[in-house]
Amino acid sequence: MDCSHVFDFKVNRLVVVFTLLLAFFSVTPSLYAQETAVDTTHSAQAEHEVEAEKKFDIGKFALHHIADSHSWHVIGHTYINLPIILYTTEGVVNFSSADFYYDDAEGHHYDDEAKVVVERKGLRFVKMHEKIYYASEKANAHGQYVELDEKHHPHNARPLDLSITKNVCTLILSIVILLVVFLNVAAGYKKRAGKSPKGLQSWMEPIILFVRDDIAKPNLGHKYERFMPYLLTVFFFIWFNNMLGLVPFLPGGANLTGNIAVTMILAIATFCLTVFNGNKYYWKHIFMPDVPWWMYIVMVPVELFGIFTKPIALMIRLFANITAGHILVLSLICLVFVFNSLYIAPVSIAFAVFIGAIELLVAFIQAFIFTILSALFIGMAIEEHH
Repeated sequence: MDCSHVFDFKVNRLVVVFTLLLAFFSVTPSLYAQETAVDTTHSAQAEHEVEAEKKFDIGKFALHHIADSHSWHVIGHTYINLPIILYTTEGVVNFSSADFYYDDAEGHHYDDEAKVVVERKGLRFVKMHEKIYYASEKANAHGQYVELDEKHHPHNARPLDLSITKNVCTLILSIVILLVVFLNVAAGYKKRAGKSPKGLQSWMEPIILFVRDDIAKPNLGHKYERFMPYLLTVFFFIWFNNMLGLVPFLPGGANLTGNIAVTMILAIATFCLTVFNGNKYYWKHIFMPDVPWWMYIVMVPVELFGIFTKPIALMIRLFANITAGHILVLSLICLVFVFNSLYIAPVSIAFAVFIGAIELLVAFIQAFIFTILSALFIGMAIEEHH
């Protein structure tokens, strides 16, 4: 056979194959379109599910877990329902947080989308993002009984919430633990006066001596005994609650020291002790510092401002460090869902365990820093004139 004929034969075969491929791809879209038209609902739903999986929001997940809650998570879908107490226009209203649950195909889920309405004393309430609002008369397009703005923030009025939340329960629990521990230690000192410590007393004595010798005495001098009860209370309260916050299940799981309202009250306590125990030299340094009189216009406002910046620094430092630690651990765990792969799980868990171990040290360090700064501020207020 001539080479030219062979070449022409191969070219013709390629043309035929290419034509058949074009015909196939020209027919396929129409068939796909018909199939899609028949099964539009299922494909849209599948696409929505895939899109939802892609848009895993770490920030929303982390903030939800560190926020206060009207229920206490035990395990899985099991919660301890806490009482809700509201002060409204009709007086005090109370009911269980279980009334905001709803049933679906997967079982009981805690409703946080304002779709469940609770009626008491002629008033209607909904819960959205762990906050309780007066319910709207009609549901919006999303089935929620709230009025939302462009940023999906509710405009509904809110009753005064006096509920016993997860943080309140943790606060009560920590108080009980502190009382049990220190009443036991005090009884040990009373019973074995002059003898070597034993039992729980032997565990707590080195830490108590650490607070006395390394925090109170260097900053308060010979007046340290007067403020030791406060310093010990603040140190152990912060430390115990930091440790409870690292426990992911009952009786832990709450972020008490990561709640700025709690750190604010602790900072106010230090502020009050500083102000009410300040001697005449302390106030003279603020209102009549040893500078030329014409500098008073600058120095006095600065010193007055410093009185308030000290407790604010205490408040924000504790709140920010504890909250950041919890968010970091949760974010590392969430990497598995972000990458949607189990291959990242060993790395994610290893880093989370490592950061969790560091958080054990941070729990003690933050209690130490708050206590030593409180002792420093009080010591500046009671310091004698040299």
